[in-house]
Amino acid sequence: MLRDRFGRSIDYLRLSVTDRCDLRCTYCIPKGFKGFEEPSHWLTFDEIERLLSAFARLGTSRIRLTGGEPLLRRNLPELAGRIARIPGIRDLSLSTNATRLNRHAQALKEAGVSRINVSLDSLDRGCMEKITGRDSLEQILDGIMAGKEAGFEPIKINMVAMRGINDGEIDAMVEFCITHGFILRLIEAMPMGATGRDASFMELGPIQARLREKFGLHAQAAELGGGPARYLATADGRASVGFITPMSQHFCATCNRVRLAVDGTLYLCLGQEEKVEFRPLLRDGASDAELEAAIRQAIELKPQKHEFRERPEKIIRFMAQTGG
Repeated sequence: MLRDRFGRSIDYLRLSVTDRCDLRCTYCIPKGFKGFEEPSHWLTFDEIERLLSAFARLGTSRIRLTGGEPLLRRNLPELAGRIARIPGIRDLSLSTNATRLNRHAQALKEAGVSRINVSLDSLDRGCMEKITGRDSLEQILDGIMAGKEAGFEPIKINMVAMRGINDGEIDAMVEFCITHGFILRLIEAMPMGATGRDASFMELGPIQARLREKFGLHAQAAELGGGPARYLATADGRASVGFITPMSQHFCATCNRVRLAVDGTLYLCLGQEEKVEFRPLLRDGASDAELEAAIRQAIELKPQKHEFRERPEKIIRFMAQTGG
């Protein structure tokens, strides 16, 4: 098992398969940005499979496919199938904006992806256009329903709560998720790059208290995917609402994850600069033993906590460059 110098078990890797996206969410990718990674720098499917196999031999059992928008990566179901067959990988999931999910849901399910998280910040068409940069709501909802029809369980809806933008829609989103059997996760915006710092941050504590009273929610002990959310459930257990609070109530002490960017850079923390580049090792013919040793050394660099509160200007890379 991989353990960092603070005793945390690292069993979860978030793999970015592209830094590109077909949306321009205001808190993620700067408007007009064109400095994406060159495709020749992307890890190939063979390189990804080899590196993830090394992680799996060291105890990593959870993989999440992210981006950018991962469904922009050609032949993603093929890659998903290859990852799902790696010995030791027991959980393969996907984060997506769902704009293309109706085309790929069934193939991804058959390849071995078991769960999906979908970014959906509003149920209002105009608000979603303002947030994402284009008229996207209908396409996203079609994708979500295609995922439900394909049999993904659970489907989690990720909503970044932003003051003055979508904070008046939270109750409606809770009701939408309860109606359709989805898990809602409310997320505090993080100051990742200028876009994140301009994201109209709002603390989730007061919202959690209000939703608990209105919907009769109570603490839920069940683990739902190994991520950082703290969950409340309805009295009948049919629905859950999660709260991801990296700013107001961080979860660094139990962080079990690292992020691998599309170019093979391993980021040890969203809010720090520690990183290790694996593409040179893979392309210079490193042995399996050398890859495993490099992974162990990288995990030793994982910092104790982020500094988003203390130094919000520190991280200039935006979320899609790191991997969601």
